Amino acid sequence: MSSKWLGVSGRNALERADDAMVALAGQPVERETARMTETALPDLRSRTILQIIPELSAGGAERTTLEVAEAIMEAGGRAIVASEGGRLVPALEALGAEHRTLKLSSKNPAVIISNAGKLARLIEETGTDLVHARSRAPAWSALWAARRTGTAFVTTYHGAYSGRSALKKVYNSVMARGDVVIANSEWTADHVQDTHGVTGDRLVTIPRGVDFDVFAPGSVSEDRVTATRRAWQIEAADPTVLLLPGRLTSWKGQRVAIEAMAQVDESLRSGAILVLAGDAQGRDDYVDELERAIAELGLEHAVRIVGHTEDMAAAYMASDIVLAPSTRPEAFGRVAAEASAMGKPVIVADHGGQREIIEDRRTGLRVEPGSPASLATGIGALLALDPAERQSLGEAGRVHVRERFSKRGLQAATLSVYKRVFDAREERQK
Repeated sequence: MSSKWLGVSGRNALERADDAMVALAGQPVERETARMTETALPDLRSRTILQIIPELSAGGAERTTLEVAEAIMEAGGRAIVASEGGRLVPALEALGAEHRTLKLSSKNPAVIISNAGKLARLIEETGTDLVHARSRAPAWSALWAARRTGTAFVTTYHGAYSGRSALKKVYNSVMARGDVVIANSEWTADHVQDTHGVTGDRLVTIPRGVDFDVFAPGSVSEDRVTATRRAWQIEAADPTVLLLPGRLTSWKGQRVAIEAMAQVDESLRSGAILVLAGDAQGRDDYVDELERAIAELGLEHAVRIVGHTEDMAAAYMASDIVLAPSTRPEAFGRVAAEASAMGKPVIVADHGGQREIIEDRRTGLRVEPGSPASLATGIGALLALDPAERQSLGEAGRVHVRERFSKRGLQAATLSVYKRVFDAREERQK
């Protein structure tokens, strides 16, 4: 397939993308979208911020919690996180932030009520000025504690919660009860606005950010890339590697990707390997299902299930094409953003927050969600490009993401929300 498939040269493609963004920026909206290019942090000296999250394991919300704690400390504030703990606690404490252990993942009403009292005491003990909740069950405890102590309350809506019953809608609604509600994508903000009626400056879109110190092509040594490929048991000198990172759960689309590989033309597939990298987290039945599908489709030499990969920057550099074919909408799409930052073309399912990250046929491809045939077409299209053409897509993605989805932008925007809440409360008290 020639470069005509892209329609225009790489430079013209970027100019067209920028023009489109300028046009969109001029349209009226009913809510606020943070300016992710602003990186100055407001002064938070003498301020204590308490973030609430069920646990500090791996995940987008958890990493964002650490990123915001880091910024609070840099801005002169005191950063505290309450959770049940997890693998990221040492990293949090290494930043100079504090961790308080509470049983915050429980949905038991008695535990939620008990936690409200414990959080109220923690707020009073630490002189907390603002509570930032990131999940529903602990958010109820945090809301009641904040109201009891007269403390500012902010929430981040990290995804669209299902539930049609009246009780479930009330349960979900706590995430829309903040003095300000932060949405992690425009797609999530649409959901909050449509479901809860939150509009105006109470609803702010702050996309998750990429740490460009970590996810930069020049930051990864060849030794790290070689070690990663060796761990994946990729022995050929230069196979084309397709990487699907994410925990092994059905909605992340691993089964769709396996079936898609079987449908890719053999002349293109013969030099390609699909790597499924992620924790099973106890879903052994699902892993067995994937392995059976690989065997039944005769893809034993074309698909690898490699488990958790710690060095994700090296994993992206060890790949040529990255897949994110989630069958349910991703609220943001961290894989798409990180892979783009590493200069890799990405194929995503065409729904959710990923649509805001990947520009179709400019930085990657968007395909029909849950469709192996559509994904196979996309994979075949990128495999048919020569390496320079794929690099052109990846470079366009790298520029796009660096301009719009930075960790520093997320930090500055979140702390600006805190500052705005403080200023409004002080104004009301005059």
